[in-house]
Amino acid sequence: MTPGNEPDPEDLTARARIREAAVKLFGELGFERTTFRGIAELAGVAPSLVRHHFGSKQSLRDECDKQLIKTFRRLNERVETAGLDAAPRVRPSAELGPYQRYLARALSEGAATELFEEFIRIHEQWLAREDLTRDVPPQADLRARAAVRTAMTLSVAVLHDHVSRTMDADLTSPQGELRLLRALLDVHSRPLLTPQEAAAAGDALDRGEVP
Repeated sequence: MTPGNEPDPEDLTARARIREAAVKLFGELGFERTTFRGIAELAGVAPSLVRHHFGSKQSLRDECDKQLIKTFRRLNERVETAGLDAAPRVRPSAELGPYQRYLARALSEGAATELFEEFIRIHEQWLAREDLTRDVPPQADLRARAAVRTAMTLSVAVLHDHVSRTMDADLTSPQGELRLLRALLDVHSRPLLTPQEAAAAGDALDRGEVP
């Protein structure tokens, strides 16, 4: 959905229906077990039309990745515009919910490289701004920190079922999303290490004292 809850015109096309059917089946069955025939049946089109539009399953998965990247960028732009204090109103879980299983499956299969890189790019931007107001220099380079933060962020998608079960609420539901956002706020507002403890640990690493 576009802002204002009006459907994106592209989503009314057969090509978009095929893409959304692929997202669902890739997420449920995995890349190898998903077939053009199954995608066509779910999308309500002929298998030949799937091949006509995309040529191969890999091309179709690439198209699914591109659509998800567009969604990520749109959400990030809205957070950037509204500010972090308004981030809960952006409702990321609501928009990403239909892609949750696709994302989790693709990441576990070692795919979704462009998606991962897009997350890294976004985190690099946020970290670069944070670095401007840091009291102490970072312990690692920007890309390494962005990669770790990306992995931590995406782990919620990969572990969606486990986290939802533990919270007793589907993370894509309003109740589950609220519980997740409150938990994230608390986690990020309370660092595990004080600046002094982090500096001491960094000095130990510099001395080669790796646990």
